[in-house]
Amino acid sequence: MATTPAKPVPAALAFAVACAAVGTYAAMDVFMKALSIQSGAYGAVLWRSVAGVAISGAMFAARKGRWPGRATLRLHVLRGATAGVSVLFFFWGLARIPMAKGVALTFLAPLIALFLAAGMLGETLRRAAVWGSLVASAGVLVIAWGEVEAGASTDSVLGALAVFVASIFYAVSLILLRQQAQAADPVEVTLFTGLVVGGMLLPAAPWLAGMPAAGQWPLVIAAAVLGTVSSIGFAWAYSHAEAQVLAPVEYTAFAWAALFGWVAFEEVVTAFTIGGTALIVLGCLVAVRRAAGPVPEPEAGA
Repeated sequence: MATTPAKPVPAALAFAVACAAVGTYAAMDVFMKALSIQSGAYGAVLWRSVAGVAISGAMFAARKGRWPGRATLRLHVLRGATAGVSVLFFFWGLARIPMAKGVALTFLAPLIALFLAAGMLGETLRRAAVWGSLVASAGVLVIAWGEVEAGASTDSVLGALAVFVASIFYAVSLILLRQQAQAADPVEVTLFTGLVVGGMLLPAAPWLAGMPAAGQWPLVIAAAVLGTVSSIGFAWAYSHAEAQVLAPVEYTAFAWAALFGWVAFEEVVTAFTIGGTALIVLGCLVAVRRAAGPVPEPEAGA
């Protein structure tokens, strides 16, 4: 289904909606982390995808959406696959490290996307992106040094590495999203992402993910609802304001993650995490300044 031009709205409204979408996604992370701890990331991602397909599928049917063409379907499959791998690594890692630290490491994705865009889309790699990557890399080293100083367990180190790997796949999905957004509307994107992710994981479910216990279904449904709302909210905001205006909104996720992590899991944010996050954000801002084209839009609710 092709997108249609969005009617102009105040930039402040689009910014507020994007902020709400970030907070909604961070709230979803709480439920997904709890599910990942209880029954593993594989089952958490699978059943959230199944519930999300039911929700977005109902919306798609109510709007009388049509099956996409071959080219659009190919984009759905490619992006859904990369997004699925990304969220699987992310929630596996998030079950082992504090939420704020996990979110901080995902801030590398927009920066990685700049380098991938040079190779995949033929875009010019600017000097600012190189300098920004160096600053952001220093931030990652600060967070890693904090792990060493705290005597982090092997499980915690593996969790951080998993989130770092997730940020690479997330960056690939951002590149694909730039193409996909031109061919499909937000509801279709959300539905087919869920279909692809669920289709990837379902065949191995009998061995890797049993049915959720009765007490876990409310967590699954809450995660699916929050993820769907966040995805549509982000898509709406980015269709009504330039990406350069909304890009800083993504970094408010750190505050949400720190708050929800403290409330739900009694997680404490260390000075190393705060300092490393500041460097990563600074590196990203340096890399995208005076960009010739739009900044890649963050993915939500994948």
